[in-house]
Amino acid sequence: MSEDRRLGRLLLVPTPLDFGVSKHGAPPDLQDVLPLGVIRQAAALTHWVAENAKTARAFLKRVNAIVPLALPLQAQQIAELPRPAKGAKGAQASSLDGLLAPALQGQDIGLVSEAGMPAIADPGAALVQAAHRLGIVVLPLSGASSLLLALAASGLNGQSFAFVGYLPVDAVARAARIRELEALSRRAGQAQLAIETPYRNPALLAALLAHLQPATRLSVSCGLTLAEGWTQSNSVAAWRAKPTALPTDVPAVFALQATA
Repeated sequence: MSEDRRLGRLLLVPTPLDFGVSKHGAPPDLQDVLPLGVIRQAAALTHWVAENAKTARAFLKRVNAIVPLALPLQAQQIAELPRPAKGAKGAQASSLDGLLAPALQGQDIGLVSEAGMPAIADPGAALVQAAHRLGIVVLPLSGASSLLLALAASGLNGQSFAFVGYLPVDAVARAARIRELEALSRRAGQAQLAIETPYRNPALLAALLAHLQPATRLSVSCGLTLAEGWTQSNSVAAWRAKPTALPTDVPAVFALQATA
């Protein structure tokens, strides 16, 4: 690597958690969920890699309302992360290297997902890996992560936890996976976190209540950072005794921890 040429950096820029739920009321002020310093850094960028270009532009409009963008929105360079072909394990290295070309030419690049921290329960990890391979500095910025907010609010074990992503949709496979996670949690004393597509929130809650042991702790965080966001954490037995309806259009994080 040439030492007389400055490389740009890859900045991991968090976005608000309210994507897709604006019909539940006005979104929170951007300064309520992102530090002003992060907003300023986002405003200074002109090159972006995004999970979705449309939502990236919507985010930049909110940034511009607080700190003027370095370039007008229509002049911002926004490239989308490649979607792996069906059956493929990930994007080709060559396509990822192409997305990082501006950094090799000295330009900082911002990476954003649709909501929350990029590369955490969202696409982007492969691009971060490519940046490290190319010697590009990776700089994560402070912002909300639904997983950590949910874990903090759950009362479950924040010293040992695992994020397991989406559970199977098939009912039999999902039941088996729930029992497997409960057994793992019991052995390791570890909290297990999962997410679901919002319209399947009620189905996942029903499956958890059907297959977990009564004493297992279950926490659900719904609509975090929204005005009506909430976290409910209790034993499975208590959940069964007082059923709770989950919305089908608001993201939720599910966490469980089995008793020893």
